[in-house]
Amino acid sequence: MSKYKKPNLVFIMSDQQRFDTLACYGNDWINTPRLNELSDDSFVFENAYVTQPVCAPARSSIMTGLYPHTAGPTVNKIPLKKDVKSIADLVEDYTCGYLGKWHLGDDTVKQRGFDEWVSVEDLYKSSYFKGELPYSDLHKWLESKGHVPTGVGPTGKKVFSDEDRSLLPEDSQMSTFLSEKAEDFIERNKDNSFVLYVSTFEPHSPYAGPLDGMYEPDMIPTGPTFLKEPEGVSNINKARSTYHSSFLKGAEQKTDYYMNNYLASRGEDFSTRDGWLKARADYFANITLVDRMVGRIVDSLKKCNLYENTILVFTSEHGEMMGDHGMLEKRTLYEESSKVPLLVKLPGLENSQKKIKGSFGHIDLVPTLLSLMNQKQSDNLQGEDKSDCFKTLSLDENVVVVEWNGTGEINDRDLGTEDINRFNKNPRRSIIIDRMKLNLTLDDDGELFDLNSDPFEEKNLFHDSMYVDVIESMKKSLIKWQEINNDTFRFK
Repeated sequence: MSKYKKPNLVFIMSDQQRFDTLACYGNDWINTPRLNELSDDSFVFENAYVTQPVCAPARSSIMTGLYPHTAGPTVNKIPLKKDVKSIADLVEDYTCGYLGKWHLGDDTVKQRGFDEWVSVEDLYKSSYFKGELPYSDLHKWLESKGHVPTGVGPTGKKVFSDEDRSLLPEDSQMSTFLSEKAEDFIERNKDNSFVLYVSTFEPHSPYAGPLDGMYEPDMIPTGPTFLKEPEGVSNINKARSTYHSSFLKGAEQKTDYYMNNYLASRGEDFSTRDGWLKARADYFANITLVDRMVGRIVDSLKKCNLYENTILVFTSEHGEMMGDHGMLEKRTLYEESSKVPLLVKLPGLENSQKKIKGSFGHIDLVPTLLSLMNQKQSDNLQGEDKSDCFKTLSLDENVVVVEWNGTGEINDRDLGTEDINRFNKNPRRSIIIDRMKLNLTLDDDGELFDLNSDPFEEKNLFHDSMYVDVIESMKKSLIKWQEINNDTFRFK
């Protein structure tokens, strides 16, 4: 596709950014001018899905081309298996840099084929080992700017908590730090072929940040499922929606882990509709921080005359419910949680936006990128090379599967009630074929949504007699996928 044999790769990833947060996905009011410019030069995937809607499992697939049940991190707090290779291990004759949130093991140590490493975690890394831990590069940078941490790390040392960081000005945000590090990497490696991954924390909670007030909460658009508890769906979705909606009915917020640690500490209030709208406004404002980071990286590529010879990818690890279906955060198969933006700008092509229809899975990122970089494909990848879609502009026949592997004996964290935690242990799978989505859960009710006519997933068709044959056909496809990919369980 390019006159160059070895294009550079810059892969930019936000955290917890749902699909409908860019103009190219129909959001005509959000302030993301630099991402809008990038989308104008890019292929825009209309329906891009994560492999599992939670941090570590999703990231494992993005980095390896393996499903979470194969790569190792089936929940947070599980590192990548030792023998699993990242894309940096698979490319030849590239200088590889990783900047930002890792979440797949020890964040502070250069690893998995990367030549350069910039760390940002001071709290989460304690999930992988105990003992004295070095401060992250971000921590040192913040202290150099005169900021004082107030959080307490796993060994008692003072660290910058998520709340600490959300209170800092824009010039001290993680996205700003990573912008500087990316600019430096690009400048130093402008004469090399390089792979650069930049992974920021924004717009992950706490939703409050330095751009609070950018949007009036009552002007934030909402869809038909906002703060609406779903009916006729799985027990896990009923339980989560009932629980999150209970704050509107007077339930104490500060007893909830997520609320207390990420939200209430910043004064965010989910006891009223206005409070939910404010959180939604703050969340969208933090996406502007991501936008400005993207802009600085693009400007650096252009300054070094590298933009035209760089594959530039923008996506997120998973989405955010933000009140839709009465839920907060992720960990659900609903579109808001499992569907994300995906932009791919390729060298040597006319700079005009092209929409790719159908469904794409993050599982296919690594093999597709290897193909675009003229690199040898690895035989053990579970993802497939989908680079032909840049010619056909269609993935209509592509089958996508999203996992939830249950929590087993490793509890990511308390999710609010005994029912939710119990249901959350059950593995579930979502298969999307021709914009029909079938969700199957072990020991729970199934769900079938026609995303063509029901994009907001308001009507569960699983028990509709008209769809018996559709369900059986999709089940067969799922079983075939399980056999091919050595899935760890079977539905009854």
